[in-house]
Amino acid sequence: MDLRLRGIVFLLLVVGGLNEDVHTKHMDTVIKILATIEADNPGLEPLDLVIGLRKAAGIETPFIQNYFGPLSDDSRSTTLVLKPEISRLITSGIKHEVTGLGLEEGVVLTGDGFTVALTPLLLGLEAGLRSTSPRRVRGLYPLTLTNTLVRSFLHHSQSDPSTSSRVGTAGCWNSVKDPQEFTLSGVASLATDALINGGMDGAILGKRLAETANSRPVKLSSFLKRYYNHQLTETGLDSAPKLISQRRRTNFQKLVNLPLLRKQVARSLSTVQKLDKTIRQLKMEKKNMEEIVNQGLDEFIHTYIDCPPIVSRCMWEARPYKGTPTMLKLPLSYLYIHHTYEPSKPCLTFADCSRDMRSMQRYHQDSNGWDDIGYSFVAGSDGNIYEGRGWNWQGAHTKGYNSKGYGVSFIGDYTSSLPSKSAMDLVRNQLAKCATGGGRLVSNYIIHGHRQLVSTSCPGNAFYTEIRGWPNFREV
Repeated sequence: MDLRLRGIVFLLLVVGGLNEDVHTKHMDTVIKILATIEADNPGLEPLDLVIGLRKAAGIETPFIQNYFGPLSDDSRSTTLVLKPEISRLITSGIKHEVTGLGLEEGVVLTGDGFTVALTPLLLGLEAGLRSTSPRRVRGLYPLTLTNTLVRSFLHHSQSDPSTSSRVGTAGCWNSVKDPQEFTLSGVASLATDALINGGMDGAILGKRLAETANSRPVKLSSFLKRYYNHQLTETGLDSAPKLISQRRRTNFQKLVNLPLLRKQVARSLSTVQKLDKTIRQLKMEKKNMEEIVNQGLDEFIHTYIDCPPIVSRCMWEARPYKGTPTMLKLPLSYLYIHHTYEPSKPCLTFADCSRDMRSMQRYHQDSNGWDDIGYSFVAGSDGNIYEGRGWNWQGAHTKGYNSKGYGVSFIGDYTSSLPSKSAMDLVRNQLAKCATGGGRLVSNYIIHGHRQLVSTSCPGNAFYTEIRGWPNFREV
């Protein structure tokens, strides 16, 4: 099959074989497909379903066999009955690969605004369902994440670092509303952003399944729906359940403390050396390999544990920048806090926050005549930071001081109320740590409210009183 046609086939098969309201490469699609399979196979156990999906998609490697054994020896997969159109859909829509055109296959968009690879997610679920002990889940970390990280670090060491990334290659969907093709931004690492997101979800959910062996869900589709489709209330994440995709990074950090992560990566290095011929062909000394892997792991920790989830411009469907951006001279010394005032209400979903970002950008460009949205970053109440002008482009947020600091705004009017605690922590703790750890903000940076430097009520009376108690706040 021509890989360029896979997205089209995915759409036609889902619409033609299931329901008219099922769309293309979105997690909602996957959940509906699973529900259909469960309905067609009464009494189907979740483990049977996962193994059957892996067999239909042809997902089997020496790494997987090392932990689960060969699929041919597993009788469970023979009990799964699939309609022809669903079988073809699984074959073309689950297995991960990157095409020569830079399209990443086997990935889906989730409701929280991030892209997830299905293969590591399914492997994590399978590891959890196979487990008989909540403490030791065989293959959980290597199959979901650490083997992929090690291979990516080692292969990157043999390539031109200016043309490829060590970890976390991101991308953009052709359409967020109707996602069919996901194109990577640059040369792909072996550990793309989608693989890492899917790996984190697989580890989190697999561990939960292992811990709840006596009360596991009857239907896998319901289990995934609760995780990926939770609707936040007006308090945002402050009162939300713990096991939801909006808490992906927080949950992963709690699940895998840094000593455990380093231990798992060291084990994966040994496994990769034994099972991956391409790694053995590198003929690198063990000490050199360990040094490369440790450097890569430090980058992974900074990007996915220290930093908050940041929604890129293409994901909230930003307009292009008008003209040529002025580049910032890093590191900067200040963090300027704003509120948007309009939109006046906190946004609670990726879709609503993205809509607010587009609205602000239109106003800033069309009414103010600016080149782009003015803020460097914007905090939603959905658990995400939204990229405005980002780390490197000078903003238009604090007149006379735009070259000296980042302008970070909170969506909402905080004249008489405060942002959610989770939204404030996202900026005060995670975004600031991300900036200092990445060399973008000095370690002794200073926080100012917008009103301290410009004649304005921003960031609102209530919020300004709050930030005056933050450790890095300083009076002018």
